[in-house]
Amino acid sequence: MNDGRVEPRPVHRRLRVGILLFDKVKMLDFVGPAEVFLEANQLVDAYEIVFLSVDGGDVVTSMGMKVSVGTAAADGGEFDTVIVPGSESAPGVFTDPALLDAVVLLASRARRVASICSGAFALAGSGLLDGKRATTHWKFASVLAQQFPGIVVDPDSIFVRDGNIYTSAGVAAGIDLALSMVESDHGAHVARTVAQLLLVYMQRSGGQSQFSASLKGAPPRTPVARAITEYIHADPTRPAGLQDLAEHANVSVRHLNRLVRDELGRTPLEYVTALRLDVAVGALESGHSVARTAAVAGFGTPVAFRRAFVAKFGVTPSDYQRKFRTTSRI
Repeated sequence: MNDGRVEPRPVHRRLRVGILLFDKVKMLDFVGPAEVFLEANQLVDAYEIVFLSVDGGDVVTSMGMKVSVGTAAADGGEFDTVIVPGSESAPGVFTDPALLDAVVLLASRARRVASICSGAFALAGSGLLDGKRATTHWKFASVLAQQFPGIVVDPDSIFVRDGNIYTSAGVAAGIDLALSMVESDHGAHVARTVAQLLLVYMQRSGGQSQFSASLKGAPPRTPVARAITEYIHADPTRPAGLQDLAEHANVSVRHLNRLVRDELGRTPLEYVTALRLDVAVGALESGHSVARTAAVAGFGTPVAFRRAFVAKFGVTPSDYQRKFRTTSRI
């Protein structure tokens, strides 16, 4: 029964997003996600962005630019989302006890916690990633896995969600992660519109592998592994089956497999494929056709090349060439 009283309308509250900043923080790591949430406000007026630091003081980014903060982590209150961006100075910058304490405090007051790029070291050092699956920029992935063996590190994912903890790959991947959060909060239409306004993909194809250099690392130590890698590097098109490689190194196939796997972290055939794909990437970026690239990189057929390329990078050779060969629009 209506007695003439007017029911009060529910109060609309923006979701508070706290972004923890610190000296040597990478600007794109926090500016990218912040722009996604602010762009979403044009559609749904849904987010309040709060920049925090450990003590509320200003910070100096990796570019040398001072960023005004004004709010200490302890005084920030409760948040829907807390984001910890990364730094090129990782992992050392994330060993600061005060910074780790701030991460723990903010996480205890938030519905979800996210890291961008090497910010994963802050979550790891705070214990938030123990027993969880996570990712980071491909160049930091092996270090994260070594320092924190209790974390299941996925070096190829653009971003990973495990429960209420989110981790993302480097720099621009923070935009992908923020779009995913907007979609979760307000639906695909809002997220898609934000992506269109920012001129980015709603969801990019492939993982980090398409951006990384797969064979970077220390040179082989043992004579056998060194002989194999030099043999393959000298001519990726030469026969490189297990028997061919074993005969070249003058060892048994079994010994070759064990030694190369122990030292290089992959089987001899996996190493051959990785090298050929590196050669293929260079050929594609130089403008070679897919067929020509398959030939110079040592793949038997364009079909075999395409299959290996998609398995590694998550995109076809043609798509890769369109995206990475040039920034011009011809």
